[in-house]
Amino acid sequence: MSATPDTDTEPTATSHEGEIFVDAVTKRFDDVTAVDAVSIQIPGGEFFSMLGPSGCGKTTTLRMIAGFEMPDEGRIVLQGRDVTSVPPAKRNVNMVFQAYGLFPHMTVAENIAFGPKIKKLSKADITERMTDVIHTVRLDGLEDRRPTQLSGGQQQRVALARALINRPAALLLDEPLGALDLKLRQAMQIELKGIQQQVGLTFIYVTHDQEEALTMSDRLAVFNAGKIEQIGAPAEVYEHPESEFIAGFVCVSNVLERGGRRFTIRPEKIHMDPAASAGFTAEDGTIDEVVYLGPITRFRVRLNRGGDLVVLRQNLESSSEQVLTEQGRPVTLAWSPRDAFTIGVPQEEPHEVST
Repeated sequence: MSATPDTDTEPTATSHEGEIFVDAVTKRFDDVTAVDAVSIQIPGGEFFSMLGPSGCGKTTTLRMIAGFEMPDEGRIVLQGRDVTSVPPAKRNVNMVFQAYGLFPHMTVAENIAFGPKIKKLSKADITERMTDVIHTVRLDGLEDRRPTQLSGGQQQRVALARALINRPAALLLDEPLGALDLKLRQAMQIELKGIQQQVGLTFIYVTHDQEEALTMSDRLAVFNAGKIEQIGAPAEVYEHPESEFIAGFVCVSNVLERGGRRFTIRPEKIHMDPAASAGFTAEDGTIDEVVYLGPITRFRVRLNRGGDLVVLRQNLESSSEQVLTEQGRPVTLAWSPRDAFTIGVPQEEPHEVST
């Protein structure tokens, strides 16, 4: 998929609830262009992630969708309506931040009900919404607790419930799992995706964590220096990176040059000392680095023809003591040509890289 759709494209007449169209949006801060002519169309009900390193423009783009920043050029369209100059409170979107901002003196129920009360909804309507949203985010029985009596994951769910109870057209999430420890963060990724599928809302999720984006997203956009380098489904972006930046940023990849052609290949696609390599590309080298990671070991192999490749191997029978002795050992690496993709060249079919 092209990273920069035709900026003259209008949202379709059949756009359903939650669709967001970011149309050639640019944002500058003094002499720095934070977002440079970014265009994205997000269908209603999609879990869409913006992935990239710090300072790449993803959070600024999210804040422009929310209305907290105004674009210098371009427009934001929500549900077929141009909301570029509409204030945040009138955009029918809600935002969840990394810092949950819960009121410490309020109970869970009071925190969640705060928005509807400000909007002066009826008590019966608030009660109905409260019952639904508490069950959705699995906070049943915790309604009377205060934030200090909750775990990090429970606090995150309260912040999510506080946004969902307003029934927005879209939910914007700015690295909401960043403050959690690794195991809880991984568990919450699955839970958050499940909640999104249950409620059917458009979720736009900002993260610098590749695993989060790959785990939860229907599609993702990879940002770099204020621009989008690639948009696509997680498997498409992972398996077929369109640039060297994406190959290196979205998990670990290898970039190698042979015969004047640069190509990328993922570490798990490379076989070390294969029993048979008919039809495979093969090169000899020496193990230069060994990193034991429990279920897998990561090898860095210095190739005799120049360059190096990272290889992952499952520790099906090897112990840490065994694999760590392999440094300096000569090896043969082999990979299928269909797993090597030329960088910067659109490919209809897997392209065999000449060696």
